[in-house]
Amino acid sequence: MQTFTDGPSDPQRERIFNAPFLPILIAASMPVLFWFQERLPDQGMSMAFRAVDLWQGRWSGLFTSMLLHGGWAHVAMNAVGALAFGTPVARLLSRGLGPLIFVALYIVSGAVAALGYGLCHPGSESHLVGASGAVFGLIGASTRLMGGHGRVMPLFHSAVLKQAGAWMAANLLVGLIGLAPGAGGASIAWEAHAFGFMVGIILIGPLGRWFGPGPDLRPARV
Repeated sequence: MQTFTDGPSDPQRERIFNAPFLPILIAASMPVLFWFQERLPDQGMSMAFRAVDLWQGRWSGLFTSMLLHGGWAHVAMNAVGALAFGTPVARLLSRGLGPLIFVALYIVSGAVAALGYGLCHPGSESHLVGASGAVFGLIGASTRLMGGHGRVMPLFHSAVLKQAGAWMAANLLVGLIGLAPGAGGASIAWEAHAFGFMVGIILIGPLGRWFGPGPDLRPARV
């Protein structure tokens, strides 16, 4: 990642412990929901997503699966990711309907991630759980905010493409090797992560224009 400083007048400089309310709420909800999940008779597996459900007309798992996790390490990993990468996105979408759009982006990223996984594995009866797809949506969105002075960088900017390539390479490597915190021997749905990432990195462009701050009117510096 790259940082750019314009001196003391730089607006909205990132501070680690000054996260907006919504990323904090999402991160805090994960351990709470998992605590309840562990106490369900079926450990919440009836709310997990299965690709076979798509072809049988059951779509609710696209949304409920992101409320579940496979273990406390899985919870911690996604909670940290939601807080870290949700913070710049929430700051961008902080005005008017922006907070509602932030939540919608998170949910849509998670649902499309599960849907994409289902389309890649038609008929599979494996249970897919976790908010990783939604979190990768936030990662994708934040990729276009790094070094952009709080505004969305062009999708095909070289810095954006390099970061996106690094994320997808790491995602593919971890998915194929199967070594990740919280995996617990379960396979990693790297395809879902990729679909969630694509949703975030694409949608943040129009969302930033419609619900983000106005144009940067500061004079260009040479």
